[in-house]
Amino acid sequence: MDQDVCQTTIIDEKRIALAKEQMPDETSLLEMANTFKLLGDVTRMRIIRGLAATELCVCEIAELLKMTSSAISHQLRLLRAHNIVRYRKEGKIVFYALNENQLSSLIDKALRHGVTG
Repeated sequence: MDQDVCQTTIIDEKRIALAKEQMPDETSLLEMANTFKLLGDVTRMRIIRGLAATELCVCEIAELLKMTSSAISHQLRLLRAHNIVRYRKEGKIVFYALNENQLSSLIDKALRHGVTG
């Protein structure tokens, strides 16, 4: 018999009510799932880690990751569309930075807990 399956059908309504109370709405869950999908790309994660250290322009990110500016711009557009990064122009230079959110903290926690393997 499986040890990881309930052997009874007794339900604790208080636990279910507590779990329902803590459950985000479907829109929030979908947004969260889409963000995690976006973060499932190594290049985007490398960009985020670079921006966690300091503000960078596209050519600096391209140099850091040894990629083309075009490839970096494509990834930055995706990150910007999901509100993960923001940009500011200084003359002809466009600098990118992480938006003020908990993403950097979440990634740091994942790294500390060995999620990266």
